[in-house]
Amino acid sequence: MALEYKDYYRILGVDRKADEKAIKSAYRKLARKHHPDVNKGKDEKFKEISEAYEVLSDPEKRRRYDTLGPDWQRYATGPPGGAPGGGFSYSTGDAGDFSDFFRTIFGDLGSRMGGRGGGRGVNVEDLFGAGARRAQGQDVQASVEITLDEAYQGARKAFTLESEELCSACHGAGNVGGRPCPTCGGTGAQRTQRQVDVRIPAGVKTGQRVRVSGEGTGAGGARGDLYLVVTVAPHPFFERKGDDLKLELPITAPEAALGASVEVPTLRGRVAMKIPPATSSGRTFRLPGYGMPRIRGGGNGDQLVHVKVVMPSDLSTAERELYEKLETLRTDNPRAYLG
Repeated sequence: MALEYKDYYRILGVDRKADEKAIKSAYRKLARKHHPDVNKGKDEKFKEISEAYEVLSDPEKRRRYDTLGPDWQRYATGPPGGAPGGGFSYSTGDAGDFSDFFRTIFGDLGSRMGGRGGGRGVNVEDLFGAGARRAQGQDVQASVEITLDEAYQGARKAFTLESEELCSACHGAGNVGGRPCPTCGGTGAQRTQRQVDVRIPAGVKTGQRVRVSGEGTGAGGARGDLYLVVTVAPHPFFERKGDDLKLELPITAPEAALGASVEVPTLRGRVAMKIPPATSSGRTFRLPGYGMPRIRGGGNGDQLVHVKVVMPSDLSTAERELYEKLETLRTDNPRAYLG
């Protein structure tokens, strides 16, 4: 049998815009008149009055009741107009002397009345099932790309976040006072845009997520969190290896043969590094602490400098003569071990 809609305003004899004082006054007057001690064996009217006062004197219950309106049964099977989320579901529980209508809609909020509805209550997912979970806060995930320099130093990023949230006017119901909500057109949801300013921590890696508290979705309640999935764009010179940075540094044949002090680019700026004599192409040198900041544990990784001997492509006559002379001075064969 379908549950009967209860007009709590009519029961108390007050206007729908009545304030707390007027509601309380009306309840006291009716409660004295219909109290079971005065009307022996006729307590149904008193229960009805008490139930109406229980709802209209509680701001949360009253908001819920007003939002649903006489059309409340539509939400037992699904939201209006294809609104996000499912309809609310409920199970019978201990709601004391309250009606089935009350237990269905308000059981999860319990009761302030002594001995009435103070037990398990009813499993109602706030107001509109899955949609209500978003009203209380749903996490959102987005992507952000940063440069390696920004990952090294940390950065602040401001961007526009677009999301679908429960309508702020009808709280996802799709109607106000039984009529389609003029704000969302009855869908229960609205597209929103807002500016978000995010601090990206130094040392972040591609694939890591940055949590921004309170920037998820939600309407009429606490927002969820925003999770930014970070992509660090490739750098033209540096290659990241965990918390280390790898750099290929070209050096000349004389620098490799005789040794030299060379300038090496780092993300902190250029630093001097010594190349020892007789350095072969492919040798790797380590610059401690010049790598990426470590998010956990503190400190920095290292920079690995991989030297590569680069020969000129257009030898002058004098240079060629010097190399020919050098060839006559060296009699060992570096490829002798190959057989």
